[in-house]
Amino acid sequence: MSNPYAPPRAVVHDIADPNAGVVVADRGARLGATILDTFIFSAMVYAPFMAGAILGGVLAAGGDNANPALMSIAVGGALGVIGFVVWCWLTIGYVTRNGQSIGKKLLRIKVVRRDGAPVTLNRLFWLRNFVNGMISFIPLYGFLDALFIFGESRQCLHDRIADTIVVKA
Repeated sequence: MSNPYAPPRAVVHDIADPNAGVVVADRGARLGATILDTFIFSAMVYAPFMAGAILGGVLAAGGDNANPALMSIAVGGALGVIGFVVWCWLTIGYVTRNGQSIGKKLLRIKVVRRDGAPVTLNRLFWLRNFVNGMISFIPLYGFLDALFIFGESRQCLHDRIADTIVVKA
């Protein structure tokens, strides 16, 4: 006679862990990629803007009717926009292909979904960047976001929002 109050019994077959081959990137590599991305962005956008602003001011100072401030802004702005477009084109290409920014590609790490599936450009842009950027208006959020890297899962808050992890490529 079986006990009607006993817990149900079932045969359960173990399935393979989808994250078995995934190696989470270390904190230093993530920090290095962020620093590289910042440096690359600055070199591609801010440096041409500043050089153009200086060049525009020098060119306008030698002219007869040109306004030096307006010329500086125009030349610097044009070069900065060109640099930004090139940076966007490169970054979107890398992210679409394999979930990597330029810095992540150089350090051989990439962003994937928590289950190991490839990440989409929409998820990266809207959840990891846009939503996180809006929340960043809260004082100290950026600091708190970065501190989450020290957790066992090595996921920052923006990773948790987007359901992503950073792994070795």
